[in-house]
Amino acid sequence: MRTVRGWFRETTGGLPRSFWYLWTGTLINRLGSFVLVFLAIYLTQARHFSASQAGLVIGMWGVGGAVGTTVGGALADRWGRRPTLLTAHLGAATMMVALGLARPLWAVALGALLLGAFAEAARPAFGAMMIDVVPEKDRLRAFSLNYWAINLGFACAAVLAGVAAQAGYLLLFLVDAATTLVTALIIFARVGETRSVPTGPVVRSATAPASALRTILTDRVYLGFVALNLFAALVFLQHISMLPIAMGDAGLGPATYGSVIALNGVLIVVGQLFVPRLIKGRSRSHVLALAALVMGVGFGLTAFAHAAWFYGLTVLIWTLGEMLNSPSNATLIAELSPGALRGRYQGVFSLSWQIAGAAAPILGGLVREHAGNSTLWFGCAAIGGVMAVAHLISGPARERRAAQLRAVKGTGTPAPDVAEAAAPPPAEPVHAAS
Repeated sequence: MRTVRGWFRETTGGLPRSFWYLWTGTLINRLGSFVLVFLAIYLTQARHFSASQAGLVIGMWGVGGAVGTTVGGALADRWGRRPTLLTAHLGAATMMVALGLARPLWAVALGALLLGAFAEAARPAFGAMMIDVVPEKDRLRAFSLNYWAINLGFACAAVLAGVAAQAGYLLLFLVDAATTLVTALIIFARVGETRSVPTGPVVRSATAPASALRTILTDRVYLGFVALNLFAALVFLQHISMLPIAMGDAGLGPATYGSVIALNGVLIVVGQLFVPRLIKGRSRSHVLALAALVMGVGFGLTAFAHAAWFYGLTVLIWTLGEMLNSPSNATLIAELSPGALRGRYQGVFSLSWQIAGAAAPILGGLVREHAGNSTLWFGCAAIGGVMAVAHLISGPARERRAAQLRAVKGTGTPAPDVAEAAAPPPAEPVHAAS
């Protein structure tokens, strides 16, 4: 008993109160995260769209998300984390209801586009706020706990949504909107602004839009890491686009899909609290390479699935890869992001997910339609293998970059490569950040 209490204190103790309010908002929001999980089934079974039309609508969500996460990252740095989060959540709740009421294909596609924009605009601000309030030494624990909350909510939502869908799909949209509003209220009532205004001429010029964009576009180490995440997301997002359609073709209904995909959340809820201790002190490059390989194997085995238990087994395998990937990814993003540009760096990383969100269902649908179901899943396995090698090759450069930023933390002077990219040409005036 004493050991359990000690483990609990070691895992959850010492984190700031603001983090726990954000954690609570995440949990409540994810408990109602029905829509995106069941969108492919809703579009094909309730709205009677074709698989390609469903892929187009989900792709529009991704397009909207790409715009939203880019704008959200800039607003988080210039306007503030808190107002950006509140605006994004209120807009997402409104568009959630609108999408549930939409009927023609064009209206559904437009609703998905706008919903994706608002929903994903919150991600960079939320990520930046988490980094703002949690000390560097506690971030691995904090990100793991937040990831745990996401998947606890997801596991419950997937099962409940499968049952609720039988009572009417509109209920899914209404509950999702309600939990989004509750999250906005928690942030409004309990979480203050966390953005610190940068000082110093070089740092202040780096926050100007042109300089900020130039800094990010010349940060090849970070962009390489983002590119690898893009390929990982193209594979991972097949679980909400092509997997439900494949299971439907196998004669398995929405409730079965909900139960199978809930295994993802259940495994993470059970095991994620132990993952930080498992990977602590290990090479992040090796952990990320192993994660990519395991995830590829899990999705590749889907080609052989024929029954619910087999689909469940594949979900459990790729979930193990996801569990290894997430905390290492989160801490690495934090360490590779200069403090003055934290929101924008979060936005660029989130952009990789949104590009994948737009491309994954379209590419998955095209491959499945023209090359077959097995080719799709074998292709996912091949991408996982290539990514594992790429992480091993690029890992040392990422760690050097992270060490460089840590070395200058608190001095007010960017790392050499960041300073060079952020500094304006001599003929340009130095603009203060607004």
